[in-house]
Amino acid sequence: QVQLVESGGGLVQPGGSLRLSCAASGFTVDYYAIGWFHQAPGKEREGVSCISTSGGSTYYADSVKGRFTISRDLAKNTVYLQMNSLKPEDTGVYYCVTPPACNAVMETTPWVPGNWGPGTQVTVSS
Repeated sequence: QVQLVESGGGLVQPGGSLRLSCAASGFTVDYYAIGWFHQAPGKEREGVSCISTSGGSTYYADSVKGRFTISRDLAKNTVYLQMNSLKPEDTGVYYCVTPPACNAVMETTPWVPGNWGPGTQVTVSS
């Protein structure tokens, strides 16, 4: 059974850091693109980052470029989203997903076909 489970969210002060994890089961992340979506309160989901099949390419939304880093640990079958210099507007639920390809995540769309995790809450507040 294909499953994604996010973790690592929490409350952090502006300027702080968090590392989100997306643990995969039922498939190997090396063979799939994995994306991260962010849903701020009262807003639609938006794609923020994606790592391509085999990890050859990474993609970031302009809003997080230079602050967030996506990576993989094949031994743990897990994809990470390192979030630095967090801002209040980064608050929301973060979801990981197995999209058909990374361009689907980075387009202006709130949803892509694939397996979605339940999400993890990130709150950036002083």
